[in-house]
Amino acid sequence: MEKSFDVVIIGGGVSGCALFWTLSEYTNIKNIAIVEKCKDLAMVSSSAHANSQTIHDGSIETNYTSQKAKKVRLSAQKVENYALRHNLQNKVIFKTQKMAIGVGDQECAFMKQRHEEFKDVFPDLEWFEKDTIKQIEPYVILGKDGKSDRPENVVGSGYKEAWCAMNFELLSKDFVERAKQKNSNNQVLLNFWVKEIRHNNDGYYLISKSGEAISAKFVLVNAGSHSLVLAQSMGYGMNLGCLPIAGSFYFVPDLLKGKVYMVQNPKLPFAAVHGDPDISLAGRTRIGPTAIAMPKLERSKHWYSGISTDLMKVNFHREIFGVLLDLLKDSEIRSYVFKNIIFELPYLGKRLFLKDAQKLIPSLKITDIEYAQGYGEVRPQVVDRTQKELELGEKKIITNKGITFNMTPSPGATSCLQNAFIDTQEIVTYLNATFDTERFLRDLSPDELN
Repeated sequence: MEKSFDVVIIGGGVSGCALFWTLSEYTNIKNIAIVEKCKDLAMVSSSAHANSQTIHDGSIETNYTSQKAKKVRLSAQKVENYALRHNLQNKVIFKTQKMAIGVGDQECAFMKQRHEEFKDVFPDLEWFEKDTIKQIEPYVILGKDGKSDRPENVVGSGYKEAWCAMNFELLSKDFVERAKQKNSNNQVLLNFWVKEIRHNNDGYYLISKSGEAISAKFVLVNAGSHSLVLAQSMGYGMNLGCLPIAGSFYFVPDLLKGKVYMVQNPKLPFAAVHGDPDISLAGRTRIGPTAIAMPKLERSKHWYSGISTDLMKVNFHREIFGVLLDLLKDSEIRSYVFKNIIFELPYLGKRLFLKDAQKLIPSLKITDIEYAQGYGEVRPQVVDRTQKELELGEKKIITNKGITFNMTPSPGATSCLQNAFIDTQEIVTYLNATFDTERFLRDLSPDELN
């Protein structure tokens, strides 16, 4: 006999696991399941190898407006408060310094203006002159000769100490363990790769590639790049395409004490190179990410393996190619694209990447950097065929028929509890259940109660 649930969440990454816990802890829904295609939870985008292990609250991300930072800050506080409330310090969440730096007069002027504007959102945001940065992050100021200071002016904005590093893989598993403790009816079904979703009288059948079937009254799809494929298999989101962007990292020695971000070119839709000490691998700092489009929904060992035929079905439209061609018409974007392709190549890649990395750590030598094999993952960037434009950030397809599809590229991990809060409201309304929103906010975001 098939298993039946009130809610089934497709995808066992941090977003799906956050929803699993939220439904279990704060609603009266008693029969919830996560289905995950891998052999364990958080093995794709939420893996400790797949992201920069950063709680993105908007304070040092220079591509955020102050208005976006206000929203992201509330999302980030929920994740931070969860970890601190459950005593996950130095296990899941870690304290370090973090700053965004400007290099050269133009970037320094930008950073000064940004700092003053963002003080309204982050009243305790600290300003760092070059001498202060030298004390906090000496290798950012040390010049190429390894002896004297770099000649350019450098300023920074950030915090000398903050809970800003997180292992989202372990956070995912903590969510699930607490949800299962709360309700023994809750289940996690691993190695369940959803091939097909069908309507039934009471909701939906979910059929796996191995032929196993379960049913649900409500289905929430948090399957990363696979979400759009599942949506279009049911006739939803047909106006959308997917531009999968794979990010990679390079390892350097343990030269940074905390997170150091740089000013992003506003023409480029992806993050500027930044440095993050790896919290899951002692003695290494990650520099990156690179960004390269590839016809794959997930990374695999070789560039040419794992090419997705499902993605080709989603993207085989002239409007998708038109958006890509329009992007490539801009010389700066075109140069960025080709440079990032070279970053992936043996021998040439790290020599070209070294030039970018030296803006962050000038004294780096070619012998200091090493391609981080097996690190990084694909992030789905949505293309709107109707508007003929690239949509950055998160995307949600709400059907109002008991199934919703989420695509959550960065900062999706940071926003996992905020997205769970939004999805839970939709789910309880549909199922005529209850959600203790006041307790949720009191526990995780008391500022919103005020």
